[in-house]
Amino acid sequence: MRAVPAAEEAVDDVIAPHVDFDLHGIVGLRLLDPRAQDVDTITRQIGPLTAPLTGDPDITVRLVDRLPDPGRLTYAGWPDSAAAGDDFFVLRGRDGVAARTLLPVDAVGGRCDIVCERRAGAVPHLLAVINLTALAKGVLPLHASAFTYRGAGVLATGWAKGGKTETLLAFAARGAHYVGDEWVYLTPDGNMYGVPEPIRLWHWHVAQLPALRATLPWSTRARLGALPSIASSTTALAGALAGLPASVLRRTAPVLRRQAYVQVPPARLFGADAIALRGRLDHIVLVVSHDRDDVSIEPVPGTQVAARMLASLEDERSPFLQLYRQFRFLFPDRRAAVVEEAPAIERRLLEQTLSDRPAHLLRHPYPVHIESLVEPVEQMLRAAR
Repeated sequence: MRAVPAAEEAVDDVIAPHVDFDLHGIVGLRLLDPRAQDVDTITRQIGPLTAPLTGDPDITVRLVDRLPDPGRLTYAGWPDSAAAGDDFFVLRGRDGVAARTLLPVDAVGGRCDIVCERRAGAVPHLLAVINLTALAKGVLPLHASAFTYRGAGVLATGWAKGGKTETLLAFAARGAHYVGDEWVYLTPDGNMYGVPEPIRLWHWHVAQLPALRATLPWSTRARLGALPSIASSTTALAGALAGLPASVLRRTAPVLRRQAYVQVPPARLFGADAIALRGRLDHIVLVVSHDRDDVSIEPVPGTQVAARMLASLEDERSPFLQLYRQFRFLFPDRRAAVVEEAPAIERRLLEQTLSDRPAHLLRHPYPVHIESLVEPVEQMLRAAR
């Protein structure tokens, strides 16, 4: 991979030779020659995990104003990615903005050096690279929420938007200690690790959390209250119209609904002293929604949870796999072993980690009344004690 010429970057705003991010000793990331805004960019993506690394980084990231002209580009999935010589470029950043990122896909899982233009707004696929690096080291990244409650470590997992965060929120005001949300890292010794990244709360979450709602700015409360209603009105109007106006309105309504959320740091929900980021994996709760009004819980084999989450993990990796296929099209003689072996590694680690632990299936309506999740989970924990 070509190095970025030092002359292309002004050094006046550089705050340090590098800033390190340490994911619990599992994955180390080094941000090279960063400006303050660069540290903020990475923090927004992976959480406030700045800490000196004790060894070499697994991933290095350099954010630049502009990458050098790569010369002639050969596209795959235009305008998503391209090759120039031996280099592979991602051509889109956050929200589809045109920005180049030099991403050596075949290095993922080992030492991976990424160079990204700042206008991208975020390093494309950074979390996928981190998770695959952890997987290559025998640590299982799982789409889940986790907390410790009355001495018991609880892992709530399932399909996206299945109720994991809601289960976490149900215990936020009951003395639970926060381990993680969105991604939880499971190690072979039975520990689970999380990241203190902000929790995304939708408008209907906030409506059920009056204490939190009272602390939000008036403008935020107004936005959360108005957007769903505007989206519904837009959908209704689209049904009354025809042609291009109706098509535009139908596309606009989901976009409005997707803006009806707020990001809240976990310390604001649990209290700063209750942010543990580490716990023992004692109980597994597979959370799913169903078409009934009741909430129920029943024991299931851990092997069933492992089998279901294998499909979920494959789905979560889909955007990166699309990029990987584009890379293989452009460079058919190069490959990343961990990407191709990920399903087999995940199957082994899922069975090894989940099979012999108590597991329960928690069913609930969606959207769910958060308070209704407390008693079933507490009942399960009481029975275990």
